Amino acid sequence: MGTGTKCIGQNKMRKTGDILNDSHAEIVAKRSFQRYLLHQMWLAASHQQCSIFIPGTETGKWKLKPNTIFVFFSSHTPCGDASIIPISEPENHLSKPVTGDDAAGQSAECRSNRDHLGPEDKTKSEKIASNHIIKRMKTDDDGSFSVIAEDLAVQQVSVEREDDANPKSCECSAEMQRANKETGLGRLKVVDVHRTGAKCVPGELGDARIPGLGYHCVRLLRVKPGRGDRTCSMSCSDKLARWNVLGCQGALLMHFLQYPVYLSAIVVGKCPYSQEAMRRAIIERCQHISFLPDGFVAQEVKLLQSDLRFEHSRQAIQEVQTDSKTKLVPCSAAISWSAVPEQPLDVTSDGFRQGTTKKGIGSHQCRSKICKVELFHTFQKLVTSISQEDLPDTLRMKTLETYWDYKEAALNYQEAWKVLRSQALLGWVKNAKEYLHFT
Repeated sequence: MGTGTKCIGQNKMRKTGDILNDSHAEIVAKRSFQRYLLHQMWLAASHQQCSIFIPGTETGKWKLKPNTIFVFFSSHTPCGDASIIPISEPENHLSKPVTGDDAAGQSAECRSNRDHLGPEDKTKSEKIASNHIIKRMKTDDDGSFSVIAEDLAVQQVSVEREDDANPKSCECSAEMQRANKETGLGRLKVVDVHRTGAKCVPGELGDARIPGLGYHCVRLLRVKPGRGDRTCSMSCSDKLARWNVLGCQGALLMHFLQYPVYLSAIVVGKCPYSQEAMRRAIIERCQHISFLPDGFVAQEVKLLQSDLRFEHSRQAIQEVQTDSKTKLVPCSAAISWSAVPEQPLDVTSDGFRQGTTKKGIGSHQCRSKICKVELFHTFQKLVTSISQEDLPDTLRMKTLETYWDYKEAALNYQEAWKVLRSQALLGWVKNAKEYLHFT
């Protein structure tokens, strides 16, 4: 399990692997899951029957027990491409501008991301927000909901790169040519899109930023925003698309696995949601790739929405505190919980364990249990607990020292990642090698 809304900026990244670069809830949950998988692998290697893994057909390789599946639940739509959701209104109703109360209907992910924008972007964002139009329609129980059109076409628009003036053509989020569809509530007209705070990757196509429908371009890779200092963390939409091809286990655990560990379903809680946007962001951007190594495949993960709403979300709190003028600020802490026997709960702030002082940075006590170096050390303990003859080929009689060495030695995983980057996720921001050469 994971909670969190923050990322550290590029200038705060460390070469020792002891800081969490990305503390968005989806990433914290995935790293907590990797910690769980490492423990389960240790149980399997030490021949304890309670593990979820059973021996594979190759020496040192394991696979999941039959009928073992994993479902990923997120209380909000992932930031990035999946959050670029059309907003519609019935043509036969007058539209009204968004007020402070109506703004609760916007994606909490988008709203919290706006808190990370620089002063210039924030002003722009606030101007755009004031022009937002969300039409509310009455339901049988006197509640209300934002109508979101999904069966949408794609329009080509001319945009400029963020870093230069060369016009480029890209798919725009104004996917509305077919959006005026008939429903029992009258014709729907797309009037805007929900914003994402995630920025297009440097040097690639940028957003058109045309007010209204044409503000965002879709299918683009994005990095999460930071407070002034740009981050190197890819959006949650992009990372989920990657996991849907490479699995959630990462490169290190792939040494021991016959097949990647894939998600069977991704469930999103009650919030602004578009099935089309989720499918586009997580499945469609990578479904055309070919020549993946054996065992790797672009998954048709099930995408579902629940009617459960996170009771501590911005929207839920705003509805309860209608008279309060207190500014809501996302919690700076991130919480990780993993089903492991030792220290399952882990709370961090600014990438380090909560309570860490400036003087304490660099000590063992400051590290989160899910930071790179801690997961690496857990992996190394697993490797040393297994005799040489029982290790997989990629680890047997090898002289591997650094985190980078072990990751690169997972040959089939690295080949799959190379294929994915070259055919679908071009422009992915990779961390420089110097940030991975720790022991």
